[in-house]
Parts: sequence; structure tokens; C-alpha cells
Amino acid sequence: MAIKSPLHHIHEKLGARFTEFAGFEMPVMFSSIKEEHLAVRTSVGLFDVSHMSNVWIYGKDATKLLSLITVADTAKTGAQQSQYTEILREDGTIIDDTIFMNLGDKYMMIPNAGMNTIVVKWLNDQAKKHKLCVTIEDVSREYAILAIQGPKSRDTLQKISDNDLNSVQFFGCQYANIAGVPCIISHTGYTGELGFELQITPPKKAEKVFNAILDAGKEFNIKPIGLGARDTLRLEKYLMLAGNEFHGGRTPLEATLGWTINWDHDFIGKQALLKQKEKGTFERMTCLECVDKGIPRHGCEIQKDGKTIGIVTSGTLSPCLNIGIATGYVHPDHRAEGTILDIIIRDKPIKAKVIKPPFVKKDWAQNHHQLETFKTQ
Repeated sequence: MAIKSPLHHIHEKLGARFTEFAGFEMPVMFSSIKEEHLAVRTSVGLFDVSHMSNVWIYGKDATKLLSLITVADTAKTGAQQSQYTEILREDGTIIDDTIFMNLGDKYMMIPNAGMNTIVVKWLNDQAKKHKLCVTIEDVSREYAILAIQGPKSRDTLQKISDNDLNSVQFFGCQYANIAGVPCIISHTGYTGELGFELQITPPKKAEKVFNAILDAGKEFNIKPIGLGARDTLRLEKYLMLAGNEFHGGRTPLEATLGWTINWDHDFIGKQALLKQKEKGTFERMTCLECVDKGIPRHGCEIQKDGKTIGIVTSGTLSPCLNIGIATGYVHPDHRAEGTILDIIIRDKPIKAKVIKPPFVKKDWAQNHHQLETFKTQ
């Protein structure tokens, strides 16, 4: 039976339509994916992401363990800072991508939905193997997680926060009171927009925070956002979805996440990555923008001259661009910007152009607003 969010009853009152995702029953939309998507791009939206996981890591060797099992040199992540990274197997393939927060006396890691058991076992196994003094606690169901995303997210939260949110730098994290409720706040998100994420315990306190944020954001026309818009938002900004982009065993180099790797420290999977890097002929994640009409979906073939050269990992109709967009692994010979490939959609080849990520640029909302203003004059 699917696990329900601590805020499930609020979602029902708000008219949510639900879907099952990674063992959780979560809102897929409240109004429409496009309406919610554009609210986040242009103003502010509120997400319940309590399907994500929470793991405490502490003890004298906590930093050593995190440096060993991720591609990040954890010693370089100071107090009140967060880090996006990947956890690898010995062969260099990704177990999970994650964010961890250095809260001074301990770390909190946020594995993906349904990955907490796998990640915690891996951490414990490596701690035991390397004789590290560390405690790992899976507290996933002891927390609710909210995300406030969009250009007006800081203005919305500041109304109900005791902290100066301008002091929380990008990928910063700290303890804070939001609507009088103690939280962990991080300047992170999964939309490519200004935003914050809140870890709240016990979960029942999240209801007060959720309602307070909706109330504080009324002047900005805040909207509750479902998983549907969360997916289209992240794809437009070329952010990975673990179950899609890493399925079947992919490395950070293949996923174009080489920028996350700190090569100056030893970590599990490093030797495999060095060999792959030296070889250089591996498939890489590629962005494709449809030239013809069509909506690519996960699993569609990518072809060149009738020959299959890749598979779509994620695809959708971009709400901002109103065209089909997709990501997929493609051989380096076919990744040059401007290359025209075919995506097979319902047995029909749809022409698509290789572009430089992201699909939607940073200034889209500003330019879109100017265009809409011009049209109404």
C-alpha cells in the first residue's frame, strides 16, 4: 500500500489529483501542470516533497565516510553549507544522486524517494568495511519536506521567518523558525529557480507551515504544485531524475555530471571513472529540442539515418517553450550542437536538434513578462 504524505488531507481539500510515485501517493496536480509550472517560473509555488528521504550521519568519522562514498571532498563543505553529489558503486555507476547538509555537529543527507534503505545499507556497509566510527540514522518518516520555489519564494518566506533569508546563500543551510516552527532551511531546489527547502519534524508541524506559506504568498498568487509540474520544471532546466537518467547503471561522466567530481580525493568508483575518462568514447547525456511537432517520452528511440544511437531518458512538452524537449544518452559523434536527429514517437520519426542545456534560460521569465506586456499595449 502506498505511503501517504503527512499533508495528504490538506492536498485533498485543495482538490489534488494523486499518483503513485516510488511507493508514495502524492499530488500530481492541483489545477493543471502548465498553470502550476508557469506559476513557479514567474512567481512562486509550494511543493510537498515528503516522499524524499532524510538520513542523519554523525560521529568522528562522518566526514571521512561521506568523502569515501560520494564524489565530493566533504572536508571542503563548511558548516551551514550543502553539497549536491553522487553515491557510486565500485564500477563508477550511480547508486543515487543526493544533497547533504553540513549542520556543524552532524550531516543530513537527502536520498531520493524510496532510496533511503539502499543508501543507508551502503553507508553502513562501507563504514564497517573501512572501520569508521560513525552513526547513520534513517529518519525519513520523522520529517516532512516542503519546497518553496520561484522568483517570489524569498519574499514569501521572509514574511513568516525569524531569520534574514538574504543570509542563506545559494546551497547554504541553517536552523530557522518558519511560522514559529523550528526547521532546517536550505537554499536549494529542483526547479532551476530561486527557492528554499524545509525539513520539518515532527511531520504534523508541517501543516502549520504549509498553510502559513500559502497565506503569506497570496499577494504573489502562490499555488500548490504537484509532481507533474515538478517534473517539467526540472527537465526544462536539465536537472536529472534518478529513476530515469541513472537507470541501468550510468556514471557521472555519462550523465555530464563531471563538474560535481572532486578528483583530489579518494572515493569509491574513482578508478573506474578515471579509466572511462581516459577512454573518452562513452555515451553522454544530450539535450534535444523538437523541430517537428511531437512529444517525446521516456523510452523513445533516438536515431540517425535510421540507425538507433540512443534512448530518451526524459521527455515532455515544455510549458515555457511549447515544443517537445528530451534528454537521452547519445554517442559523442552525434552530440555536436545543431545536429539534427530523429526521435521515434509512435513509430514516426520526429526531427529534433541537439542544443546546449538548459532548455529554458535563466532570463526566460523576465523576457516572457516583457513580451506579454508588449502584447497588451
